[in-house]
Amino acid sequence: MNDYSIWVLEYAYVANYHKGGVVYGDHNEGHLKLPYCYVLIKGNGHNILVDVGFNNKDYGKVLADRFGVENWQSPKTVLKEVDVKPEDIDTVFVTHAHFDHFGNIEDFPNATFYMQEKEISKWMWAMALPDQFNWLLGALDPSDIIKGAELAKDGRLKLIDGDQENVLQDIDVFAAFDTHTFGSQFVRVNNGDNDSWILAGDLAYVFDNVEGRNGDGVYLPVGLASGSQTNLLLSTDRMMNLVGRDPQRIIPIHEQRLVDRFPSRISDKGLHVVEITLADNDTSKV
Repeated sequence: MNDYSIWVLEYAYVANYHKGGVVYGDHNEGHLKLPYCYVLIKGNGHNILVDVGFNNKDYGKVLADRFGVENWQSPKTVLKEVDVKPEDIDTVFVTHAHFDHFGNIEDFPNATFYMQEKEISKWMWAMALPDQFNWLLGALDPSDIIKGAELAKDGRLKLIDGDQENVLQDIDVFAAFDTHTFGSQFVRVNNGDNDSWILAGDLAYVFDNVEGRNGDGVYLPVGLASGSQTNLLLSTDRMMNLVGRDPQRIIPIHEQRLVDRFPSRISDKGLHVVEITLADNDTSKV
């Protein structure tokens, strides 16, 4: 029985992103479209997001312009495509604190946020380093960390130390320390026997990171790691083990080719809605 529906919702994109930023070492391999997305999980009485995007203002917009992000749309517009409002979101799993994943918490006033304690504490540490270490902060909006502290003050931030199963019924989180970021995590949704899905955050940008070039099975790390490339590869192998070694059950949300693998449609804003799986009592949104 499928209790959860899962949709990947594109909210912006970079039209020409260098492939070396997606697969480490592919520095002269041209460019590709890089969708910016978050994930909606709906079921068991919950509306859950994996990450929240960014707010396209203040320093978030500065970073978006620096990375060449186009066609940003608000959560109100994006979630309307699947008949949900931002106020309906009760839970957010934050895979990591980069601006395009943790930069729009204010639009979800009724949500409780879950992230790894190491992720927020180590970003505080990195922000306190001398200027010569500023490369570490290249995709971080420091104000997001401050907003995270405000969430904690309001009792809406739950910090996790390592793996935790059944954070919500049949939804687990697993730590991937010192990989893409200091305290990255990924989410597994268990929909029944042999029907689990992993939302990988930025531990995998595209299919190639997990499946290898042309499906040869050789893992390829993403192009950005403040931690270890080795740890990235080990985390990829762990994700594979957690879904019965089926790479197609690991969902990289920056992957444009999701639309070829799963049912999808394009909204009137020119953004994709991708339907990964559908709960037994739900109706398709594509």
